[in-house]
Amino acid sequence: MSVAELSSHHAVYVGSFDPLTLGHRDLIERSAKLFDQVTVGIGINPEKRPLFTPEERLQLATVVLKPWANVTVRTFQGLAVEFLRDCGARVMIRGVRTLSDIDTEFTMALANRALDPEIETIFLTASEKYTHISSTLIKQVAQLGRSTAAERLKEFVPPEVVKPLLAKFASPAT
Repeated sequence: MSVAELSSHHAVYVGSFDPLTLGHRDLIERSAKLFDQVTVGIGINPEKRPLFTPEERLQLATVVLKPWANVTVRTFQGLAVEFLRDCGARVMIRGVRTLSDIDTEFTMALANRALDPEIETIFLTASEKYTHISSTLIKQVAQLGRSTAAERLKEFVPPEVVKPLLAKFASPAT
């Protein structure tokens, strides 16, 4: 796709979304108000061992994000900048929660700009109530939360994610 064909009215938010959190949903909702079209790109990294399969992450994200008509969800493999080009977008959304996120995301934005100078990265700060949420925390609550895990997870993930998340840590039937 040529530079002239890339749209600044279309933003892409890439990540592993393993699982999709309330923080992710908040950034996507806010992005949907700023851009005509938002694509959520679920990255597939063969070197990582995600909790959910790419198909499960796609299904969960599609259900959670259904209320926003201008949001679509796709999986991708490879470089994020190539995915943006495939989507016809020139804006990459990145969320930052902490100062350490800013350092990491700034470095990644510079690398992406070196790979494709036509792609712009826009940083959205996490809403204060979601700055503490991480996939590691969510997985620990799901795994170790025992009888209160379902109720506690509602503070971190959309309701549609709670049951599938708990199922990943359920003891096998004996």
